[in-house]
Amino acid sequence: MFERTCRSLFLSFSLLGALLTASPASAQTEPARAYAAGSLTAALTKLIAASGLANEIAKPVFGPAGGLRQRIEKGEPADIFLSANMDHPRKLVADGRASLVIPFARNRLCVVARKDLGMTAGNMLDILLKPEVRLATSTPVIDPGGDYTWAAFDRVNAIRPGAKAVLEAKAIKVIGSNVLASLPGKSLAASVFLADKADALIYYCSGAAGALAEAPDLTMIPLPAEIDVPVLYGLTLLTANIPAQRLALFILSETGQTIIEKNGLIAVAHAP
Repeated sequence: MFERTCRSLFLSFSLLGALLTASPASAQTEPARAYAAGSLTAALTKLIAASGLANEIAKPVFGPAGGLRQRIEKGEPADIFLSANMDHPRKLVADGRASLVIPFARNRLCVVARKDLGMTAGNMLDILLKPEVRLATSTPVIDPGGDYTWAAFDRVNAIRPGAKAVLEAKAIKVIGSNVLASLPGKSLAASVFLADKADALIYYCSGAAGALAEAPDLTMIPLPAEIDVPVLYGLTLLTANIPAQRLALFILSETGQTIIEKNGLIAVAHAP
């Protein structure tokens, strides 16, 4: 508990210090424009509602974080950017578009699969490598979920030489692409199975439970430790917009971190 408190304070004061460097004359009070990874849809919606800032934040723009970063780089206005990785906000900082990057949540990768595959953590690789098993993934570069998945393939290759090439070749890049549109009233993850486009999907664990609720006869299994990869979310501020600053601080607060956990993510202060 003490370590968690210290780390939370460090993150909050790091951000506070950055906020204080903005001159009062440059501070903005217009509604904050938030761009956020699609995997944050449920969490950020609840964070905004609980923060007391609902009337000071415009409707968030959700999507694959890499695609959102590219839109910001092309000139779309945003005050706060919440990414499913650290690299995209770091790129904005390196280009002088943003202030600093603060980690605020973690996640894990799971495999969502048809129950009739009989998948377990122990036989996961055997099943995924079968030629007849169709594997859906996120799209690297555009969606951090794809980058994390490809990093997991690297780890698979370390224990099964040659497996990386097989997995990359068979991967159907559904999330973060135009391969498949969501079915009416369904998430894209659930639509993958409802439209019979794949037998298994590597997806964030935070969203996997929702897919199971929308589509029948599915199961979810976290990646086993030997191929698991760390998933770290980062946020950055692009302007001196005051509501955006307050939202960032709320996300890092104890209440904010609790909301993050209740929505399937892992509070950053709980990470080892």
